[in-house]
Amino acid sequence: MNLSRIKDIKIIALSIVGFAIIQLLLTENIIGSFWELNIILIGINIIMSVSLNLINGYTGQFSLGHAGFMAVGAYVSAILTVKFQMPFLVGLIGGAAGAGTLGFLIGLPTLRLQGDYLAIATLGLGEIIRICILNISYVGGASGFMGIPRYTNFAWTFFIVLFSIFFIKNFVNSSHGRACIAIRENEIAAEAMGVDTTKYKVMAFTIGAAFAGVAGGLFAHYFYIAHPASFTFMASFNYLTMVVMGGLGSITGSIVGAVILTFISAALASWPEFRMIIYSLALILLMFYRPQGLFGNIELTDLKIFKRFKGGRK
Repeated sequence: MNLSRIKDIKIIALSIVGFAIIQLLLTENIIGSFWELNIILIGINIIMSVSLNLINGYTGQFSLGHAGFMAVGAYVSAILTVKFQMPFLVGLIGGAAGAGTLGFLIGLPTLRLQGDYLAIATLGLGEIIRICILNISYVGGASGFMGIPRYTNFAWTFFIVLFSIFFIKNFVNSSHGRACIAIRENEIAAEAMGVDTTKYKVMAFTIGAAFAGVAGGLFAHYFYIAHPASFTFMASFNYLTMVVMGGLGSITGSIVGAVILTFISAALASWPEFRMIIYSLALILLMFYRPQGLFGNIELTDLKIFKRFKGGRK
């Protein structure tokens, strides 16, 4: 068994232990409903930030419309479970398929753009999705899609988060992921070496959009309602903040960024007007003292605690 596989097994084992402890605390009501809500939000935010990091951090694109794909996943999954009485898992898969398909269709023309132009295009895409939802009476329009059953719980969220992290990790470490990283480092050089840059940019964009759709399904089935106001540009900006704070090109950084900013939001629940001020100050300080983010491009398995498995040395 190679070193990478051993590291994966170690992380999964530690994660299962953590899941068992938190699940026990939730069952015994030691963790209250407020913090249970925030634990669920942490899981959803991790999925969003890790999937956005695949687009922004590993492929080097600048997307500002990630909340739009979350909205598609939320509404498609809600339609399947409420209107068609489908199981929750089918709803999540449908949400992922809907968001991924839209990401593919939109990615083909827009990902030929670069830099600021791509950012403006994806920002416009997110707003177009939200405005379209506002004008569709079938899904509640401006009032939102109400009456969604609460299927999302900690167990569903935890295992979907774990699957999302390892799926994206394995993608990044595959030949496809290396092609995406080559595009990030130098798109012209990658294309000169035979890398189909459009193909891999669209692939990363589609995968990121699909996981955003899964996060949207979890979100809608926890809060009983899917409302267009939950998927504005500010939501996309929050996810981008998590990625930048953790480190572009680090899955571990995306996880840590999602945890930190979710806890900040929870701590400032009574003073929502100060939340964006603190976000902005945190980013300014980060750009001064740690411009590469908290983890840069380093992963948890690169830390010394995991090095002792290499070659039997400590």
